[in-house]
Amino acid sequence: MISRSTWLHLRIPFSFFLLPIFIFAVSVSPHPSIWKTLLVFFILHFLLYPASNGYNSYYDKDEDSIGGLEKPPPVSKELWYVSLILDGIALLAGIFLGWIFVTGLFVYGLISKLYSYDKVRLKKYPILSWILASFFQGAFTFLMTYQAINALPLDALTDSSVIIPALLSTAFLGGSYPMTQVYQHAEDARRGDMTLSRLLGIRGTFIFAAVAFQLTSLGFWYYFQTYYEGMYFVWFILCLAPGLVHFLVWTVKVWKDKKFANFRSTMRLNWLTATGMNLFFIVVGILIHIKN
Repeated sequence: MISRSTWLHLRIPFSFFLLPIFIFAVSVSPHPSIWKTLLVFFILHFLLYPASNGYNSYYDKDEDSIGGLEKPPPVSKELWYVSLILDGIALLAGIFLGWIFVTGLFVYGLISKLYSYDKVRLKKYPILSWILASFFQGAFTFLMTYQAINALPLDALTDSSVIIPALLSTAFLGGSYPMTQVYQHAEDARRGDMTLSRLLGIRGTFIFAAVAFQLTSLGFWYYFQTYYEGMYFVWFILCLAPGLVHFLVWTVKVWKDKKFANFRSTMRLNWLTATGMNLFFIVVGILIHIKN
C-alpha cells in the first residue's frame, strides 16, 4: 500500500491548474479522436504530472506550504520509487499514441526532474527555470496533446494556427508562474534557491503578473480575431473576471502589508484562474466544433 504522505505529495488535484492547456489543445483541434483524447488526459493528469510533483517534492523536502499542499508531510524513499513507476507507466501507455508522444513524455519528464534534482537543480536559476517551466508546461504540452489526439505528423505542428496558441499557452503560464512562488520566499531562501519571484520581490511579482496578463490578453484577442471570431475574446474576459477581481483586491492588501502574500490567497487565485480558463476553453471548443 502507498503511504498517505506519498499520495499527498503526488498532488493529483494540483493537475487541475495545468488542465487549461490540455482543454485549449482539444478545443482548437480539427478532428480529435475521442479515445486518444481521453488517454492523453489520463496520462498527463494522473501519471506524468503527479510523477513530476512527487519527484520534485522528494528532493525539495519542503517544510512550509507548497503548491496544492498547505502542510506537506515528511517525504520518504517510497515517493521517489512511486514517481519513477508512474513515469514508466506513462511511457508504456503513451506507446498507444505513437513514438512522437512517447518522446514528448520522456523529454518533459526529464526536464521536470532536473528542476529539483540536487545535482542540477534548475530551480536555483530564476530566468532559466522560468523559461523551461513555462515552455514545457505550456507550448510543449499543448503541441504534445494536439499532435497525439489528431494523429498528426511533426511538420503539421509548424503551422501558425498551431504555433500561436502554443505560444499563448506558454505566455499565460509564464505570467502566472512567479505568482505560485510569491509565498515561498523564506523557504526558497533557506535552501539557497533564487526563484524568479524572489528575484522580482513580492511587489515586483505582482507587477510582473499584471503586465504579463495584459500582454497575453492582447495575444488571445489577436488569435481569436484572426482565426475565429473576436466575440470569443469577450468570453475570455468574462470567464477570467472572478480571478482578475481577486488579484486586484489581493494586490491592494499586499501593497499595505506583505504578509498577505500567503499560501491561501495564492491557491485561491490559482483555482479561480484555472476554473475560468477551463470554462472558457470548454465554451470556445463547443462553439468551434458546432460551427464546423
